[in-house]
Amino acid sequence: MTSPYQGYVYSYPHKTAYRPLEPRPALREVWAREPDQALFLYLHVPFCEMRCGFCNLFTRTGAPASLVAAYLDALGRQAAVTREALPEARFAAAAIGGGTPTYLEAGELARLLDIAEDVMGADLRAVPFGVETSPATATPDRLAVLAERGVTRVSIGVQSFLDAEARAAVRPQRRAEVEAALAAIRAAGPPVLNLDLIYGIDGQTEESWLYSLDAALAWRPEEMYLYPLYVRPLTGLGLRPGAWDDQRLRLYRAGRDHLLGAGYEQVSMRMFRRRAATSPAPGSPYGSSPEGSHGSSLEGSHGASPGGSHGASPGEEYRCQRDGMVGLGCGARSYTERLHYSFEYAVAVRHVRAIIDDYVRLPREEFARANAGFALDAAERRRRHLLQSLLQAAGLDRAAYAERFGTDVLDDFDLEGYAERGWLDHDAERVRLTAEGLAHSDAVGPALFSARVRELMDTYDHR
Repeated sequence: MTSPYQGYVYSYPHKTAYRPLEPRPALREVWAREPDQALFLYLHVPFCEMRCGFCNLFTRTGAPASLVAAYLDALGRQAAVTREALPEARFAAAAIGGGTPTYLEAGELARLLDIAEDVMGADLRAVPFGVETSPATATPDRLAVLAERGVTRVSIGVQSFLDAEARAAVRPQRRAEVEAALAAIRAAGPPVLNLDLIYGIDGQTEESWLYSLDAALAWRPEEMYLYPLYVRPLTGLGLRPGAWDDQRLRLYRAGRDHLLGAGYEQVSMRMFRRRAATSPAPGSPYGSSPEGSHGSSLEGSHGASPGGSHGASPGEEYRCQRDGMVGLGCGARSYTERLHYSFEYAVAVRHVRAIIDDYVRLPREEFARANAGFALDAAERRRRHLLQSLLQAAGLDRAAYAERFGTDVLDDFDLEGYAERGWLDHDAERVRLTAEGLAHSDAVGPALFSARVRELMDTYDHR
């Protein structure tokens, strides 16, 4: 049987399917005929205090203050040029991801938010606005800046409440530090607190997994993300062997059932929302980030990997399948209906550092064109809509699909194999994954990639 853990589909097409664009199109042309009244604004901060063993985000550690200042200068130049290309744009949601945005000091965070508000024209106090943080950087002064600017969702990567498990995931942290950070977030008062936890860590048992879940539940988070541990190329754990599918599935089911029993609803394989929570209405930039932090998540998070950005869960005004995203910063990506584009991407430390160093030196005019990306034809737009919808517990609205494309989704895609496995149900209104289908989301999603995207991903030079 195919492993249920083929890959986390946090975006489609995956960024490893992007290639240099020749010729490089002007942003004015890219956005000329795009709806621009309900966009998602994403800002990427590619800095962290440490590199976790599971991390494949576009980030570097130990950035000096001079580099942070130069980075914010460059991001400001990029924002000014981007706003010129979208002079009437209105933003319905916003997120800051990374990396760890709260790596920035309070004053640096304020400067970043000034760019979002004063240059891009985003009204952060009036829209769902999410930020990622970490136990070491969720300090009261930083959180106060975010609260004053209207942050509605703070997401923190805890991974485990057991110090030994955190160390096994190459995430050295102490339980006391985690608890202090959670107390600081609650004191700052954002309406939504999200906690990330990981299952499948070396030495983790069902008992220790439930222990971490109960420790998280003690804070009554409005949202929780449960991530299976992956070992990816070029990450700190990427050289470790292990086929632990059965363990991860067992822990997933235990965690899912535990949260359902605690009053949470399942939004996707990874995302759970407390039923009594007054969180923003379900919706998502993809159905964060916002590819971890360097793209948008199918769950409504601008972020993709544990510790990456989930961003805000946009309200109903933002339609994840159709509305665009403007990404600013090195590692961010942007989306229109027909073109997804970004700067270079890498994971290996030396390549990330080189890309950031190049970014901060870019003159203003270099930000006026899209550099690398993927053009979506009609078939790829249909496939993206399918993936953005099917991997959510609510499934795909057949009438909405037909209204957009003029065809029925079951005529466009052969999904009967999933139905025969008991992974998919459909009726006149919706096509959705069953509970077992959701458990296998990381196999279903990649299997639905087009041959073209798979070929590009297979030939991508991982750096």
